[in-house]
Amino acid sequence: MFTKEKQKALFDLSKKLLTAEIATSELAASDQINALSEVIQYHEWRYSVLNDPVISDFEYDTIYKKLEAAEKAFPNLLSPDSPTQRVANDLSGDTVSVAHLTPMLSLDNSYNAEDLKDFDERIKKLTALPEDAEIEYVVEPKFDGGSIALVFENDRLTRGATRGNGKKGEEMTANARAMKSIPLKANFSKYGIRKTELRGEVLIRKDVFEKVNKQREKDGLSIFANPRNAATGGLRMKSAKESSGRGLEAFIYQLGYAEGEDGNDILANFKTHNESINLLGELGFKVPTIERKVCKNIKEVADFCLGWQEKREDYAYEIDGMVVKVNSRELQEKCGYTSHHPRWAIAFKFKAKQATTKLLNVEYQVGKVGSITPVAKLDPVQLAGVTVSSVSLHNEEFIKSKDLRFGDTVLVERAGDVIPYIVKSMADLRDGSEVVIEYPKVCPINQTETPVELIQIEGEAAWRCPNCVCGQQQLARMIFHVSKPAMDIDGFGESYVRRFNEMGWVHTIADLYRLDYEQIATLDGFGEKSAKNIEKAIEKAKKNPISRLLHSLSVHHLGKKASKLIAERITHVLELQDWTEETFVDIKDIGPVVAKNVIEYFSNPKNIELLKEMETLGVNLRQTEEDKPLEIAEDAPLAGKTILFTGSLQTMGRKEAQEIAKRAGARVISAVSSKLNILVVGEKAGSKLKKAQAVGTVEIISEADFRVLMEM
Repeated sequence: MFTKEKQKALFDLSKKLLTAEIATSELAASDQINALSEVIQYHEWRYSVLNDPVISDFEYDTIYKKLEAAEKAFPNLLSPDSPTQRVANDLSGDTVSVAHLTPMLSLDNSYNAEDLKDFDERIKKLTALPEDAEIEYVVEPKFDGGSIALVFENDRLTRGATRGNGKKGEEMTANARAMKSIPLKANFSKYGIRKTELRGEVLIRKDVFEKVNKQREKDGLSIFANPRNAATGGLRMKSAKESSGRGLEAFIYQLGYAEGEDGNDILANFKTHNESINLLGELGFKVPTIERKVCKNIKEVADFCLGWQEKREDYAYEIDGMVVKVNSRELQEKCGYTSHHPRWAIAFKFKAKQATTKLLNVEYQVGKVGSITPVAKLDPVQLAGVTVSSVSLHNEEFIKSKDLRFGDTVLVERAGDVIPYIVKSMADLRDGSEVVIEYPKVCPINQTETPVELIQIEGEAAWRCPNCVCGQQQLARMIFHVSKPAMDIDGFGESYVRRFNEMGWVHTIADLYRLDYEQIATLDGFGEKSAKNIEKAIEKAKKNPISRLLHSLSVHHLGKKASKLIAERITHVLELQDWTEETFVDIKDIGPVVAKNVIEYFSNPKNIELLKEMETLGVNLRQTEEDKPLEIAEDAPLAGKTILFTGSLQTMGRKEAQEIAKRAGARVISAVSSKLNILVVGEKAGSKLKKAQAVGTVEIISEADFRVLMEM
């Protein structure tokens, strides 16, 4: 439909239109409206037909709203074939089209509490309610999948269709029948319904999506950018067997049409939207439950929406917002519809998780074990409320697998508080000026006259600098040594380590324990109090258990757990000079790789000299009470049990509760599965509670029950 050159031109035009002001003259507005209409048509094709968007939903909505604004300013320029005069289109033209019983419209969008307040005011005007009236709304997830319409006649599923252009959709009954979440028969006749059309969304659970993408990567296929792409693609598969193999599920969110035995419309028999959703749940359909709420006013709506924005990442399915609907059907009818959307509903859109931008350059960093990490420098872009300009590229294999090039347009994602990452490059938008990224053969960090060739250990993706001559690895080790997971030197962060290193005060981790605090007090931005605080934190760190010290040494693969297991079995750190591989691997959960790396570290005379130097400076190298293995009585209340905490605990911190459980013999695990024995539920428990209830064998107790069990 669009040539490669045309796509590149339309993408570039889209970026310009995103920042353009609405035209003020009719002549300029005519050109602008034509341009906006053309790029919207292109992006609808990429999004709905190819399932491969090149801009984010937020960017699309911004362009769409500009077109609406321009047409409103110059109504005589409004064309019947404008994208604003129809709903979104996902008809591909190569399948059978069927007419929906009632149109499937789009939704108007909101992005903050103020937008919701404006929506509430519009509803009151449309329904002639006073300004101080409270309207009841239903809020439910805005599922990010593929929309469907299901027709049931005489209690049997007779047809399934995609949303299509809102009036017609692609017939996909066989694929609908293959979804176990859709009943093939439902007792609608019990409620006087002979024929009905249901609206829903087909989704893929996040964990299933990851498996699908891993398999596609293994099969040499392109990966899906997100679960929505995978779900909508699965809907259109010609083979129902292949479609069902993708793990599709359908959430039903609306009773769109209901016809009685005499052929009359009986939708009005259901006084509220919530009543009809409860009915569908009783009939066996998958409907929103704990993620749905009836709110008494718009403030409650805003609070619920903002709450879900914070916990969206904990939800098993991808959602990009919440849908707010007037609950009363009588008020819905008073509000009516536009050609594009119902006036009684609005989508509260979450902050964008994905956006496209340019890959400008690649810089390199060296880690504490010599790993060379490439970092992409991007044209700054807003994602989930923050500006993103740098993204880790992990290693050479990542760059090759994504076929990344200098100058590429790339799709970037930031989910929750997770570090942003590049989903894929947009090969369709290349113009020939892009340059392949060549991975360096020598250490790119080293600026001395002695080049160091990089090495790659068999079985690992990372390239490493085996012999640091520039001091950057030692700097990385010092930064890690003072960090919270390691020695946890309070208030002594990365910026201090870098500053003292640049001044020539610290070159090794031992130097951190011989600082001149009087000199520190004279530095800009410090003073006597700051110097005293650093001294106090360092003196405290000297007494740390040796498990922390072992972890802080930056021995490759020696993590916190392995460090603790080793610390339980030695009285002094230097005893490890005499340990063999057999001694290490005799410990459960410690393998030959960790053993080899620790042996190598303690076989190096420089490292032994460093540790002795640290001991001379007062750093503890002897086993502490905290290092000793926990002795658990056979009759301990939780002996042999696994336990997990979820939600906000009110009388103790999460870590404190976990330690109490461990002392009572429990093993704390991180996820709900059939191996979990006890789930302790605090306030505002999330998806873990629902999963535990689904497992059926998990004992679910409250925080108060846990305290009783622990005799607290």
